[in-house]
Amino acid sequence: MQDLNDMRYFAEVAERGGFAVAARALGLPKSRLSRRIARLEAELGMRLLQRTTRKLSLTAAGEQYLRHCVAVRDQAEQAWAELAQVRSEPRGTLRVVCPVTLAQTVIGPLLSEYLARHPKVRLDMQVSNRVVDLVEEGVDIALRVRSDLGDSGSVIVKQLGLSHGLLLAAPGLLDRGGRPGAPSDLAEMAAVGMSGIDGGFRLRLYKPTGERHAITCRPVFAADDLVTVRFAVLGGVGFGMLPDYMCQEDLARGRLERVLPEWSLAPGIVHAVYPSRRGMAPAPRSFLDFLGEKLAQSAQGGIIGISPLRR
Repeated sequence: MQDLNDMRYFAEVAERGGFAVAARALGLPKSRLSRRIARLEAELGMRLLQRTTRKLSLTAAGEQYLRHCVAVRDQAEQAWAELAQVRSEPRGTLRVVCPVTLAQTVIGPLLSEYLARHPKVRLDMQVSNRVVDLVEEGVDIALRVRSDLGDSGSVIVKQLGLSHGLLLAAPGLLDRGGRPGAPSDLAEMAAVGMSGIDGGFRLRLYKPTGERHAITCRPVFAADDLVTVRFAVLGGVGFGMLPDYMCQEDLARGRLERVLPEWSLAPGIVHAVYPSRRGMAPAPRSFLDFLGEKLAQSAQGGIIGISPLRR
């Protein structure tokens, strides 16, 4: 197959009227450029240029061939320019998967600002707690909250912040049944939680002093959605664990009360996963940068309950 670079070289020589000026424009040695054109003529089996000591002119075949060479060169340059623009400006469809509660409380309010910054991006967000296969399902970015990133497999992970779980209960429930003074007291209390194995869930509690305690709870109500769990806790069904970013207003207004506030739960790591950092398009890169920026600002301003990572 003919080398398309030779078509470009011929167009430059013909339009600039000589090998020396074309060689300077192309950044090639004049001798090399001359050899390439001679090889092109040999491959085509006809002369394209009439060479004299004083000037260079096109043959009839050269004039006809030049039109095609110019068209190929111009289309290639246009394609390169368009690709360069795609590399530099976020555009196209961005497919994101986000857990339900995170989308409803933290990520959702930020999306209008992101789209205003990048009007050429179309955001397709799947709000789901299901773990997706990014490559198989064509997902660019999946947002997740986990206490451990050890099972992230071959995907690339970008940590965005920390979410802290709180043990909470309605004040009325605590007024009736008493406020626990130790983790062991939780076993006697009605519990509400996310659906778990065999209908139970395990709490691992920590103190700044290093003391630890683990307890298994059998909830009187379980659901696979934290918003539904929150309604049950607010209604006094039992105590439960909720991430801090979805219960700050409830605490501020006295609708919920912390249980065993001197004890902590392991934080959840808010992070994004994506297939590969090599050749990442501008749209997903801009979305990750935007989330990192906004979540850091929100945490510093106390707007949402995601704290920055400690480096």
